[in-house]
Amino acid sequence: MKRLGIDTGGTFTDFVYSDGGSLRVHKVLSTPEAPDRAILRGIREMGIDLDDELLIVHGSTVATNAVLEGKGVRTAYITNRGFGDVLTIGRQARRELYNLMPEPTPPPVPPELCFETGGRITHDGEVLDPLTDNDLRTLRRQVEEAGVEAVAINLLFSFIDDTAERRIAAAMPEGVFVSRSSAVLNEFREYERGMATWLNAHVGPLMQRYLSRLTRELKPARVQVMQSHGGTVAADLAGRHAVQLLLSGPAGGLVGARHQGAASGHERLMTFDMGGTSTDVALIDGEIRLSGEAEIAGWPVAVPMVDMHTIGAGGGSIAWLDEGGMLQVGPRSAGASPGPACYGRGGSAPTVTDANLILGRLPATAALGGSLRLDVDAARAAVALLATHAGMAVEEMARGIVRIADEHMAQALRVISVQRGHDPRDYALMCFGGAGGMHVCSLAELLGMTRAIVPQHGGVLSALGMVVAPQAQQASHSRVEPLAGAREVEADFAAMEARLRGEFRPGSELRIVRSADLRYEGQSTPLQLPWHDDRDALARDFHMLHRQQYGFEMAVPVELVNLRLRAEVVEPPVRLPVSVAPSPGAPEAETAVHGIDRPAPCYRRETLAAGQRLVGPAIVTEAVSTTWIAPGWRAEVDEVGNLLLMRGHCSAPQP
Repeated sequence: MKRLGIDTGGTFTDFVYSDGGSLRVHKVLSTPEAPDRAILRGIREMGIDLDDELLIVHGSTVATNAVLEGKGVRTAYITNRGFGDVLTIGRQARRELYNLMPEPTPPPVPPELCFETGGRITHDGEVLDPLTDNDLRTLRRQVEEAGVEAVAINLLFSFIDDTAERRIAAAMPEGVFVSRSSAVLNEFREYERGMATWLNAHVGPLMQRYLSRLTRELKPARVQVMQSHGGTVAADLAGRHAVQLLLSGPAGGLVGARHQGAASGHERLMTFDMGGTSTDVALIDGEIRLSGEAEIAGWPVAVPMVDMHTIGAGGGSIAWLDEGGMLQVGPRSAGASPGPACYGRGGSAPTVTDANLILGRLPATAALGGSLRLDVDAARAAVALLATHAGMAVEEMARGIVRIADEHMAQALRVISVQRGHDPRDYALMCFGGAGGMHVCSLAELLGMTRAIVPQHGGVLSALGMVVAPQAQQASHSRVEPLAGAREVEADFAAMEARLRGEFRPGSELRIVRSADLRYEGQSTPLQLPWHDDRDALARDFHMLHRQQYGFEMAVPVELVNLRLRAEVVEPPVRLPVSVAPSPGAPEAETAVHGIDRPAPCYRRETLAAGQRLVGPAIVTEAVSTTWIAPGWRAEVDEVGNLLLMRGHCSAPQP
């Protein structure tokens, strides 16, 4: 099957196309106001035929941007009587602990759009406040008069019995997008469940319209969308699960990183995806970790997402001097338009990319995306403004910009490793994104790491991940009770499996993975473990994981919190063509690099052969990214085309 992965980023839209025999990559500048314009342009430039044999997997930022910019649709919130303020009150966590007069945060749903009704049950399913026909008529009238486009329904204990939620959904006016908490996040904690349900309703109509338009434009090709947990879903279903798309692009990057790392024999990875606007970091230990504790625009998103940490540090991050004259980098970005000064598109603010160009780590002859020529004079002029104010040379200011950006990213990597009990030295550092290769050596050094991987096509790895990602869906169900006496677990798993099978084509062979969230009685935060029927062994596994994670275990009964199930379509593995030269390539040029006493040879990635070794300082360029191999590092191209970096004694490069 022909596959096309498309990742829409803040600066570039990336394409990876595989027809089984060859692999092609491409980049175009994103069009944030209309993402499909960049997609159609890239397909035209690549000369790809849209036919029914083509599968397109898309990583979209439409839902994410709508949440970040507060541009979702007008949405009503329906809950039980007396609980209309749940989303406004939240967890009463103060963002500015010591500010006596913090700026008030607008509630997600204004009071006039919060509607209360019956249908309240107890924790064991007993009806406390019945949902009457009059309640339903009143709700329908309120929704019609409010002029909303979407409705979020979140009743207490609906994860036990969702009958009332289903009745309310059926009573809503035709044409209104309806999101039920029991369908979005069938778990306890009404605040987190309600926020996920509201977010799903708030951006769901936008996603449906966008995907419907895109699907029409791409006919007769089939379109799937990458979800935040690393599995794809058919485009006609994705709009109903909009909250599952908030980390669509980053999830593709981790799927691609895991695929490329495994191909090179590395199962334990620390990854950083450095694009134009931000950097995403994560840890992979055989499998991609998922988390239900993500935040988007300050709102909790408790649906399972790839576990990553994001900071505002990218190639387009703007450098500036604060009121005390201290150099700062980010989080503001030059974005795709106008972009860094060196893009020659009207940008004048100094960025990390401009600094790398001035230092020589990004060669002046490089063409970003294969066609974007760099303007060294514009980059120097932008950085010179800061350098003059700070009283230093342009090159020293550029070096300072890069060092501060490195520290920001290194600290982010410490958050997902050291702060969770993992030693970075036990992992290989994998970089991707268009800017990742220029910082991989310095980040590894800051973390004490000696191994790094620059994957083939690392500049478009998120799009590559979409090519190899499986079609998958996830479900969960809260069952809070002692693990030893938990009842009806098998029935709950069977019900979740039956529900998920309806999300796939009839007859699809599925791989089912069961897991559970466990905690000590009295704790608030659970740990997720693979499920098996031996409860005593499962408890021992939990004690061991708790000791590894927190340094201790307790003589306290273990409690079951949530059951989880993942259904994944079983398909032959996607084998990507490997692109390496038949014989070792020679450097095409040499370039001066600031702080290095000898010129650095510049190699084209496509001219490197399997087994070829390079010794730093050296630069490897390709259409979608550039890699700076620092002094003290050596690199070798492996059999699958990945560039393996090692720190230590370096012998002469292999010709």
